[in-house]
Amino acid sequence: MTDIEIARQIKLKHINEIAAQLGIGIDQLVHYGKYKAKLPLDLIDEEKVKKSKLVLVTAMSPTPAGEGKTTVSIGLSQGLNRIGKKTCVVLREPSLGPVFGIKGGATGGGYSQVLPMEDINLHFTGDIHAVERAHNLLAALIDNNLQSIKRSLNLDPRQIYFKRVMDMNDRSLRKIVVGLGGTGNGIPRETGFDITVASEVMAILCLSKSIKDLKERLGNIFIGYTMDQQPIYARDLKAQGAMAALLRDAMQPNLVQTLEGYPAIIHGGPFANIAQGTNTVIATKTGLSLADYVVTEAGFGSDLGAEKFIDIKCQSAGLSPSVMVIVATIRAIKYHGGCDLKDIKEENLAALEKGFVNLEKHIENTALYGLPAVVAINQFVTDTEAELALLQKLCAAKGARACIANVWGKGGEGAEELARTVVEIVDSGVANFKPLYAWSQPMKEKIETIATRVYGAAKVEYAPQAQLQLRRIAKLGLEGAAVCVAKTQKSLSDNPDIIGRPSGFTIHVRDIEIAAGANFVVPITGDMMRMPGLPEVPSSEAIDIDDEGNISGLF
Repeated sequence: MTDIEIARQIKLKHINEIAAQLGIGIDQLVHYGKYKAKLPLDLIDEEKVKKSKLVLVTAMSPTPAGEGKTTVSIGLSQGLNRIGKKTCVVLREPSLGPVFGIKGGATGGGYSQVLPMEDINLHFTGDIHAVERAHNLLAALIDNNLQSIKRSLNLDPRQIYFKRVMDMNDRSLRKIVVGLGGTGNGIPRETGFDITVASEVMAILCLSKSIKDLKERLGNIFIGYTMDQQPIYARDLKAQGAMAALLRDAMQPNLVQTLEGYPAIIHGGPFANIAQGTNTVIATKTGLSLADYVVTEAGFGSDLGAEKFIDIKCQSAGLSPSVMVIVATIRAIKYHGGCDLKDIKEENLAALEKGFVNLEKHIENTALYGLPAVVAINQFVTDTEAELALLQKLCAAKGARACIANVWGKGGEGAEELARTVVEIVDSGVANFKPLYAWSQPMKEKIETIATRVYGAAKVEYAPQAQLQLRRIAKLGLEGAAVCVAKTQKSLSDNPDIIGRPSGFTIHVRDIEIAAGANFVVPITGDMMRMPGLPEVPSSEAIDIDDEGNISGLF
């Protein structure tokens, strides 16, 4: 059966029952129908947050063969609940861009899903739309001020760096000209669109700790310069109040359920290759306040989402993971070993051993943060006993426990061994968590630390535009900001075609975007685009709805 067929067989519990598992009263819920609800911010208990255990799930470098990080995260949370640990999984919201582009859905798979999957994948509770509206309100205010005579801030239309956003993959909007058609339509200037989940407003939503913090961060958004080279921020347009008002409901995390009827919190949705790739601080702290274990994922591999989770989110919010779970598949490792996709299902021990170098680097990256690593082998029916045994042996040689997890086929039952291993390691207290860098370090030093130690690069080269931005960052007083690198997820390098574990390569930073409200900067490497395009055959072609309102094609 497809994921959506499996999901439809499940009799969902009322959201009140799910809330009761976490000790949440019905009156505390903001209901969105029977199976979704928003949670109030006052559920966060900072003392409980410190006592609960945070399990971070990441993965090896993604391949076309698939890894299944979200599926494993959900399956692991179900497994932990099955062995008696009060657990909540905390995830990001799917973006419509990948749903209609490549993924077709992002709510797990098989018997490890979050439900109701159609709702979560399509609009959900409107959080991403609210981010889009708040972001584009500021964009409209900027163009309105350019048009103004009495209240002009003297903005230089050539030096406005704040773009518009939309939650769709639309490459034709990357670079556009607005204000054409005469004086009544505004001032002509070049601008463009990013995808909503790469919006600075999304980053701010995910890092804010309160409404007050949200408003302050929104006010700190850097817009550009005046004609006399003075920096202008969103607060100069008095935009932060209205933007925060649009985000009022979006600030509240969303409660849903796993396929086995356990609690799941889903909130925030930044990509990990072009943004910070983590759910909200509020969602994670809410989970830690209500459960003893929280399983959370960070997008893509340890070089992207996990690095940003630790160096941006954890440093900002004072969070400390107890263990890192690295999701791997036999098929993906063989792909990194040079195995052709058409032969990926056939046993190939040589390709497995050769491709292990990619997973090996991700295991080593875990140690950079003082965290123990557990490898979750996401099992496929084509995996052979010899391949599974070899992979476990290779992981053991690197000091990492490796557990076979059949979470797609068996749900929580297939993750019980993984769950027991995670608990054993957490209880052992071997974690000695530490971030990779201090925010107080010089900006270039932080960028180069990530590139050389996490990616394995030999050096970093900065294009003239990036060097100009480094000088602007210093002048704006942002040297103490964090770093959120935009880099391909397909390779440890900035070249998506280089698989395995490259060495001696150079990271090329072509530009650096400033996200002063989020308190980080975004070095853009290689050919990365902050507005993706659709593939040759988009997933939208398979998505449909029948006369009874049943949706098909989500997977």
